[in-house]
Amino acid sequence: MRGPIWRITLGANPRPTNCWYNDASWLTPVNLTDLKFPTPFDGDLPGAVVIGGDYQGLAIVRSLGQRGIPICVLDDEHSISRFSRYTKYGIQVPDLRNEKATIEILLDLGRRLNLRGWVLFPTRDEIVATVSRHRAALAELFRVPTPAWETVQWMWDKRNTYKLAMELKIPIPESWFPADSDDVERITTPFPLALKPAIKEHFIYTTRVKAWRANNRAELRELLRRANSLTGAGGTIVQDLIPGDGRHQFGYCAFFKAGKAVGSMVTRRRRQHPHEFGRASTFVETIDLPALESLSERFLQKINYYGLAEVEFKLDPRDGQFKLLDVNPRTWGYHSLGVSAGVDFPYLLYADQIGIPQQPCRGRPGVSWIRLLTDFPTGLIDVGCGRLSLKEYIESLRNFDTEAVFSREDPMPGIVECALLPYLAVRRGF
Repeated sequence: MRGPIWRITLGANPRPTNCWYNDASWLTPVNLTDLKFPTPFDGDLPGAVVIGGDYQGLAIVRSLGQRGIPICVLDDEHSISRFSRYTKYGIQVPDLRNEKATIEILLDLGRRLNLRGWVLFPTRDEIVATVSRHRAALAELFRVPTPAWETVQWMWDKRNTYKLAMELKIPIPESWFPADSDDVERITTPFPLALKPAIKEHFIYTTRVKAWRANNRAELRELLRRANSLTGAGGTIVQDLIPGDGRHQFGYCAFFKAGKAVGSMVTRRRRQHPHEFGRASTFVETIDLPALESLSERFLQKINYYGLAEVEFKLDPRDGQFKLLDVNPRTWGYHSLGVSAGVDFPYLLYADQIGIPQQPCRGRPGVSWIRLLTDFPTGLIDVGCGRLSLKEYIESLRNFDTEAVFSREDPMPGIVECALLPYLAVRRGF
């Protein structure tokens, strides 16, 4: 389909990089050093740079690309978004986890392709942190909707998140921050307990899981030792393990600006993988839950947040409280659900960045989203374990509104993702 791939370099360090140009839905190899967009884009709107091209990034590509907005996808993985008919340029680089190299790549890419004024859309936590900490340098070339570090730090480090939540009287799971095994002895809450990193970047890439379960004190000591070897002393959080699976997890999703939501929706997970500590949702539906809106907006208002955010809660059946788990300062895996529910989150942010006024909107309840590639095995496991009836699962497959990847209008990403299954299993653990 593409023939030979051109090798180019980006940034100060000469490292091989792949670049594809999408011409009439066919990706053709090009030499990046020879590429220039016309100025000022022949009257077209400024484009968007989507950093991270998995299914989350694909939803951004489709949201904006369908409106004729040019898209450049930048990734360090063999991702599916560059195969979308809406992607103008697909750039694959060796590594986006190195902060300094990532900034060099972004600035070099922007200058070579004349992307001045384009909007940046980071899709992973570590890229959000990098963009936030170097916001001033990037803003000289791009539009950067990611907030400054003094805001993002409250979401990046869960120790900050939980501290602020307690100050705001937002319920959280009972939590401890032990530095070593001696601190474990002071934890008196009954088992099981959960261990998770305060900053998940290194932990999750190494372990391929979001958290560990400790069933007794001996397991807690050993798991804390292993976790601290990845996070450093004091970098692991021990929490009361709230009973229940993904069906007890809820999300408040918003484009937030000037202390209020311009666009919002509230969601409930129906299924996730893995079952207990879900790294990702596989089936989600919109609901009406004003209490969750109030708690979430209290947090976002306090840190003067701007942009797209997902605030995650878990309902504790023991006391009926919604307890804060996480706050994500970026798009989230199922954000394409918003389009079907009446809230196009990527476009709301893009439009605000270039000065197109938008009317406030809220997602209507009863709309569902599925990622078939991961939901099918998840559903079969749930049926086999008795957590879900076969009839209920089949019914959910018949009635969903949005699929994460597969699209008749843009079929190639779905085809490519199936081919990438072995790669994704090794790279991400699913």
